[in-house]
Amino acid sequence: MSATLELTRELMSRNSVTPADEGCQKLMAARLAAIGFHIEHLRYANVDNLWAMRGEAKPLLCFAGHTDVVPTGPLEEWSSDPFKPEIREGVLYGRGAADMKSGLAAMVTACESFVAENPKHQGAIAFLITSDEEGPSIDGTKRVVETLMERRTGIDWCIVGEPSSERLTGDVIKIGRRGSLSGRLTVHGVQGHIAYPQLAENPVHTLAPALAELTSRVWDHGNEHFQPTSFQISNLNAGTGAPNVIPGELKARFNLRYSPVQSIAGLQGVVEEILKRHGVRYTLDWYVSGEPFYTQPGKLLAGVSAAVREITGTAPALSTGGGTSDGRFIAQMGAEVIELGVPNASIHKVNECVRVADIDALHTIYLQALRQLL
Repeated sequence: MSATLELTRELMSRNSVTPADEGCQKLMAARLAAIGFHIEHLRYANVDNLWAMRGEAKPLLCFAGHTDVVPTGPLEEWSSDPFKPEIREGVLYGRGAADMKSGLAAMVTACESFVAENPKHQGAIAFLITSDEEGPSIDGTKRVVETLMERRTGIDWCIVGEPSSERLTGDVIKIGRRGSLSGRLTVHGVQGHIAYPQLAENPVHTLAPALAELTSRVWDHGNEHFQPTSFQISNLNAGTGAPNVIPGELKARFNLRYSPVQSIAGLQGVVEEILKRHGVRYTLDWYVSGEPFYTQPGKLLAGVSAAVREITGTAPALSTGGGTSDGRFIAQMGAEVIELGVPNASIHKVNECVRVADIDALHTIYLQALRQLL
């Protein structure tokens, strides 16, 4: 069993459902301290964060990731205990196998191997690890980045260990992400008896034409690097539960995943114009969970892509698809940010899993990337 697989299993055995860390960061910190990293544990509210750094020269290459995992879902649907990692036919099963404790382990063991080869390596290496990626993402990477910027500590290159791959480790590298703009909408009506609709105002009926326009609208066509903007309803609730009462209120949650051809103000303006034009009486609260970012081709992407080609024999595809990641906060520092991890087909699912061969491949790719860059 490889050192990377052993560490992956040890991390997975800790029930670190967000925002709990359950000692994962202390385990990683002990390994990193042993090879010369300076360790800082940064706790904000109920969130544990780790900032570890080896060296002070430029460039600074940062590995970033999270120790928290999503809840298990129905335990009876799991084929084995989600927090007792189990290997069956070359596949490791358990919560966090792919998202992203295998990535964390590969970062640590790659640095152990690299420092053993190059104890006086060029530049500096850092780790930015949080337990708040799967949760609100308020007191995690975002806060650590604010602290680093206050200290004038700059990150030049960042590899986020999120599960970016599709079939085999390294077949996809994420070079950016779309922005995420959410709305909490309340449509105001007048409750009444369903037999006397003239005495009531049904918020479901009021919203329906506006909702049809919002969901069918072509917001844009994206660009050469980004998918088009999409509008999706995630929750829609109205009614008292009685079959003969017109509801007095409707509540909806929606999200816009938007490409850089849009602006937050522009999207908000379009949504509110459509609601007003259809005569909807509403209250709307907006939330921005991340702005889009894109990493131009540079030394980081070239070095990591070369590492993937050397280890796998094929060039990685470059993508900006998928959800948000903590890379959006680190990109605000002016850093080049890419995401590279194991395949993501099983993340957040029951029976989350990853092939052992993919874990070991990620360690080797990270190690080769360090050799290429430092």
